[in-house]
Amino acid sequence: MKFEVTILGTAGAVPSHGRFCSGVVLRTETTDILIDCGEGTQMQLQNAGIGMGKCKLILITHLHGDHYFGLPGLLSSLALSGRTEPLLIISPLHLRPRINALFELDRYPMPYAVTFQTYLATEFAPVVTIDDLEVFAFPLQHRTPTNGYLVREAVRQPNIIKDRVARYAIPWQDIAAIKAGADYTTPAGELIQNDELIVAPAPPRSFAYCSDTIYFPELADYVKGVDLLYHEATFLADMEADARKKGHATAAQAATIARDAGAGQLVMGHFSSRYSDVSAHQEEARAIFPNSFAARDLNQFGVSFVGRGI
Repeated sequence: MKFEVTILGTAGAVPSHGRFCSGVVLRTETTDILIDCGEGTQMQLQNAGIGMGKCKLILITHLHGDHYFGLPGLLSSLALSGRTEPLLIISPLHLRPRINALFELDRYPMPYAVTFQTYLATEFAPVVTIDDLEVFAFPLQHRTPTNGYLVREAVRQPNIIKDRVARYAIPWQDIAAIKAGADYTTPAGELIQNDELIVAPAPPRSFAYCSDTIYFPELADYVKGVDLLYHEATFLADMEADARKKGHATAAQAATIARDAGAGQLVMGHFSSRYSDVSAHQEEARAIFPNSFAARDLNQFGVSFVGRGI
């Protein structure tokens, strides 16, 4: 089952050669979620071969232009393409009036409903459930109010063991009840305990997105145990003082958060244009957290699904 993140842009602040501004897409079997929408996002979606038909939710971390200036064009293109499905956009304060002002100038009627929901995280908390995905927000520390987001699959029901179905001639009508915790009585009257029939489901997979932020140790608690962590790494460690002054982090600091959180994998982006090559970011991070990657635009990172039973 798909649980895959495509990095649409890895540039920090401004687009640069080979790098677009911030944006990632989380794709599952049922739902896609777009997080941030910098300049050029719709072009990158096309380059990645990703449509917006399954996307019901856009999450904006904060209102610096490199994280949302692509939104008006994307919304207009969706209208021109005939979208009718509603779209929810969650962000800190003031996104809606900025976007509405542009559409007032354009005066093009939107053929689908766009709902703007304002949310500013002060702690780790749930914000919305979309299909089988639960979305949480948590505060980051940047120069303007900023949300981080964690998306996690809902807890699945246990799986029934395939060979037990045949062994005990379990009719399909009883499988739902067994998954919900019921025992089973065979036609001969033998009681089969539930724990002999099921196995626990695979744990829910998760992805956390930490856009612009300084390093602060508490962040590791917000993303504890996440399978895939995106964390900005605007600078290298020799510019740590500059990073903090500008509201950003280094590759070493991103790796420290991943290590302290017990994350499965770290993906870094939002690189300053001063770096034409980001291999040093990857090397710096891997010295602290070996499973670290300095992303390139359109890189894809997946979390595998291990399941048994039916």
